[in-house]
Amino acid sequence: MVVLPILVVCGLFASVLLSIEVGHRIGIRRRSRMPPGLNPVNPAVESSVFALMGLLIGFTFYGAGSRFDARRNLIVREANAIGTTYLRLDLLPPEAQPELRQDFRSYVRSRLDVYEKIPDIKALSAALHQSLALQRTVWKKTVDATKGIGPAEKSLVLTTLNQMIDITAEQSVALVTHPPPAVFAMLALTVIASSALVGYTMSTSAVRDWVSTVIFALTVSIALYVILDYEFPRVSFVRINPVDQVLVETLQQMQ
Repeated sequence: MVVLPILVVCGLFASVLLSIEVGHRIGIRRRSRMPPGLNPVNPAVESSVFALMGLLIGFTFYGAGSRFDARRNLIVREANAIGTTYLRLDLLPPEAQPELRQDFRSYVRSRLDVYEKIPDIKALSAALHQSLALQRTVWKKTVDATKGIGPAEKSLVLTTLNQMIDITAEQSVALVTHPPPAVFAMLALTVIASSALVGYTMSTSAVRDWVSTVIFALTVSIALYVILDYEFPRVSFVRINPVDQVLVETLQQMQ
């Protein structure tokens, strides 16, 4: 898992450096045809492109952070809903409780299994099917068990159980919620254009400043990587997995 982030950062870094190099060579070729002392880049154009790049990086970074927090909060909400419903099983007839409690423990394990299988699509799909099957089983058995209790108790049990089931749909949607591909394409285009402008502007200097070039390329590539990492928080360094501990603790309390 450590290899993938390094490869992504290296790929982004190489892309930015390549764009700078292309811009630099174009600048040298064009400068040879221009009168001495003439600025090869219009300052207004340069400022506009860099401002757009900064705006897009800030926009996507903020959006990725917001979605990260939303996914984390959904896990906490799911754990709370499961825990509350499990406690309210005490309101059901005593003979129905043992089997339902065992089904609830199996359900929590299946939900943890779903999160652990990301990003393996095949394994994730199988875990989701198992979780949904257990969900239907729990719902049917609980509904049958509530026929022997009063309307107030029935409402308490089924309300939180319904919330527990609804949250899984929200989780599935949150899992695939990302900015449209056009946003990522626009971000990539502005980064390439900005990098090319950096090289183009640096072509006016007789000495190549590699320190500033590497710093710019490294800073931009790391910023882009962090955005991607935020968007897919179960794949790389920025992980949402520690929040799953609340589900683990919920399962432990069910023993």
